[in-house]
Amino acid sequence: MSAISPISMINDSHCHFFSSTFLEKLAPSGGGADALAQRLGWDAPGSAAQLADRWVAELDRHRVARAALIASIPGDEPAVAEAVAHHPGRFVGFFMVNPLAPDADAALSRAFEEHKLRVACLFPAMHGYALHDQRVERVFASARDHRGAVFVHCGVLTVGVRKKLGLPSRFDLRLGDPLALARTALGFPEVPVIIPHFGAGFLREALMAADQCPTIHLDTSSSNSWTKFHAGLTLEQVLRQALTVAGADRILFGTDSSFFPRGWQRDIFESQQRALETLGVGVSEQEKIFAGNFDRLFPR
Repeated sequence: MSAISPISMINDSHCHFFSSTFLEKLAPSGGGADALAQRLGWDAPGSAAQLADRWVAELDRHRVARAALIASIPGDEPAVAEAVAHHPGRFVGFFMVNPLAPDADAALSRAFEEHKLRVACLFPAMHGYALHDQRVERVFASARDHRGAVFVHCGVLTVGVRKKLGLPSRFDLRLGDPLALARTALGFPEVPVIIPHFGAGFLREALMAADQCPTIHLDTSSSNSWTKFHAGLTLEQVLRQALTVAGADRILFGTDSSFFPRGWQRDIFESQQRALETLGVGVSEQEKIFAGNFDRLFPR
């Protein structure tokens, strides 16, 4: 096997910040963050600053320069904001918002303005709304007004921590349609849009949306186990199609790393780089995918 091309920098566009507050909000009757972490087999997160320090040490160990940190439940924005403020050169703050919530507009303003977070994350299958809903347009308008971006989870949605804790996950997968997202995104050409996991089973639709809407970016995160729904589809084929349609300028590397002691998932990086090498993708294009596009979207 030929040697893997050296990459000068890695940025990870998809990491979850599973703080103590996240665990407490996810399962309020679970006995507190430490007890829930023990049930899950995780290390206790500690304070937001402590968890941020641990993530920096982990990124340093793997030579990862910067990472997105996602507040993975509405209301956990302060924890991610504290982590970002603690290490502003290393983290970019993302936050989950439910546009159907009565305080959605205020939550958006607070997250972008007070907490200095930069990306609003939408999970339509989880919260039960269509991506062409006017309330989704308000999320895009807020991102535009604050020079932010929007992350939209489409396709298959499985939340491992919910399953382990026995929490119900009655997600309506019909709502995560990238084609509906493209219609909304086209109305906000100033707002970068990120679809994670190549559309998580809606690859064809995500590619169609990206072809129609030049602000849509695809993130490569996780093991991409959704490929099991497409007979014979390989990671190499997924990347080839994404490169053909979106180009190297609109693909963002991510791992979907989340908890300790597992930490940063280096195997995801290595498998994706091997796939790009197999496809003959040159170093300059790989460096866009693994770092440059992230820095362009989220300059320091």
